[in-house]
Amino acid sequence: MAVSISVVLLLLILAVVFLRNGALKISHALVCALLGFYLAGSSMAPTIHDGLTATADMVSALQP
Repeated sequence: MAVSISVVLLLLILAVVFLRNGALKISHALVCALLGFYLAGSSMAPTIHDGLTATADMVSALQP
């Protein structure tokens, strides 16, 4: 759960930065949000979740 909240916050911060810089229009952000909702409800959702979890585990296992 903490990983998905972190990813959502990261994507939200990136979207805000892009909106302020003018690189992302409101319509583009809306399309991206709708795509996220449709992906979450699709059969690919468990695969995407497992991939993000594996990546987060790999990154957290790295020692500086």
